[in-house]
Amino acid sequence: MDWNQVPTPVRVCCAALWEAGYEACPVGGCIRDTLLGRPPGDWDVASSALPETVVSLFPRTVPTGLRHGTVTVLLGDMSLEVTAFRREGDYADGRHPDAVSFGVGLREDLARRDFTVNAMALRRDGTLADPFGGQADLDAGLIRCVGNPDRRFQEDALRILRALRFSSSLGFSIEPETAAALRADRARLGKVSAERIAAELVKLVCGADAPRVLREFPEVVARV
Repeated sequence: MDWNQVPTPVRVCCAALWEAGYEACPVGGCIRDTLLGRPPGDWDVASSALPETVVSLFPRTVPTGLRHGTVTVLLGDMSLEVTAFRREGDYADGRHPDAVSFGVGLREDLARRDFTVNAMALRRDGTLADPFGGQADLDAGLIRCVGNPDRRFQEDALRILRALRFSSSLGFSIEPETAAALRADRARLGKVSAERIAAELVKLVCGADAPRVLREFPEVVARV
């Protein structure tokens, strides 16, 4: 992947942050989809700049999630979520981090993400930041949690359904430890709102590989 594959508004956004002395890189699902040859549904940018700095650098912004470091930047006809590199605290409610802190680097920001295929970023020099083997898992067709899968699902139980949804939509298998953890933690789905569950279920059943996923994980789907 290189910067020629990145839409102009995203390049403009990152260039403005670089010029101001900050790190900035496209991150997450847009990297995954581009590597798979699929058009990304949206583009997200991670940056060392704090949200108030982002607001000061761009004339059109929306403070969509300042508490969690996110500002939506409007450039041309594109809306970009720009989020500060962050570390997350505990998840007492099993849905949201109790607190976030900034001032960390890109690797630590990627470490908080759900799956390895969503934990990649495009650096300024055109190289891929992939500390957890996301590209290898793309090549192998695997959905694997970043770090300890049980911890990832305890932090946010919706990730259980997200794993099934990605397996369905991408046609990927779920890595064995991740599969075991999502089965073991399925009761935690009771903490997730009906609206969030419904949104994931729709995407899951619309995936090309939905029949296989439903056959492999009936006990998980039955929890919702």
